[in-house]
Amino acid sequence: MIKENIFNNPFFQYQIFGNSIESYFFALAVFLAVLFVFKIIQIILLRRLQRLADKTKTEIDDIFIEIIKKIRPPFYFLLALYFALRGLEVSSWIGKAVSAVLMIWIIYQAIVSLQILINRVVKKKVAKDIDSEAAIELLGKIFKGILWAIGLLFILSNLGINVTSLVAGLGIGGIAVAFALQNILADLFSSFAIFFDKPFRPGDFIVLGNYKGTVEKIGIKTTRLRSLQGEELIVSNQELTSAKIQNFGQLKERRVSMKIGITYETPLEKLKIIPEIIKEIVSGIDGIRFDRAFFTSFGDFALIYEVVYFVESSDYLLYLNANQQILFKMKERFEKEKIEFAYPTQKIFMEEINEKG
Repeated sequence: MIKENIFNNPFFQYQIFGNSIESYFFALAVFLAVLFVFKIIQIILLRRLQRLADKTKTEIDDIFIEIIKKIRPPFYFLLALYFALRGLEVSSWIGKAVSAVLMIWIIYQAIVSLQILINRVVKKKVAKDIDSEAAIELLGKIFKGILWAIGLLFILSNLGINVTSLVAGLGIGGIAVAFALQNILADLFSSFAIFFDKPFRPGDFIVLGNYKGTVEKIGIKTTRLRSLQGEELIVSNQELTSAKIQNFGQLKERRVSMKIGITYETPLEKLKIIPEIIKEIVSGIDGIRFDRAFFTSFGDFALIYEVVYFVESSDYLLYLNANQQILFKMKERFEKEKIEFAYPTQKIFMEEINEKG
């Protein structure tokens, strides 16, 4: 009753720009109420999500918390102003202006939220694949650029601007730029191919044609190798993705095949025990797996044996050490057994011819 008597006062019925002072009071009340309600919701929601985040190990709740924190007061102000103006008679251009600004801000907040999600994914991926950090970060920037471009086109479209010709113009311009930068873009996409396919990583030893070296850095345009001689080799990513590469970094074990030659004068009894001698030697070394040892052929100046074994490690120094032990022990045992290694020799047989005169 008191409320009705207050607002029945002629002062509150006074018209300003087509609205009574009473309407302005109600609009102000709606504005403050909406502003207050949304701020309270943000605070309560943040607290609840924070409690949930403390109990869970997933990153989803952390992402939501970061997104809500990014919602700034201007957004609540515009939203409250939009609802407050619904109860007032205002010029159409004012309503359109507020709606347009609110729409732009909503799109802005949506893009910011998606950027937060992209940043989280990029950071997580970089932590796992630190070797491809540059490619991952560039990919994130490209996605962000696409988001802003789509957002801008959406804003222009909602403002009544015909974006069809603009999109067509951008498409033609994009084709021209792509032709001008085709070599750079080829290397760029090759870096993405290396990132996703992972044919090698920093630290891997690779052989590329006549070049060989350890991968030091995978960049956007080039990959840097450190050769055995110590110099740096810079190879374009396009060349790396189109060439045949031997990657020793992915080597789990090393297969070793060697051939040894024994002299033809070696007795048959000795020849028969050579495979067993070799098997005993190879099997007695840690980290080595014996495969086979056979008398395979008659050579030009030697009886040829083939020996195959596996080094159960990718360590090259371990292979050299094991191979050296095998050779030393073979030399020792063969000397003990009176078995001689062959080396290139030639024997000339002369036949004496007696002439009768």
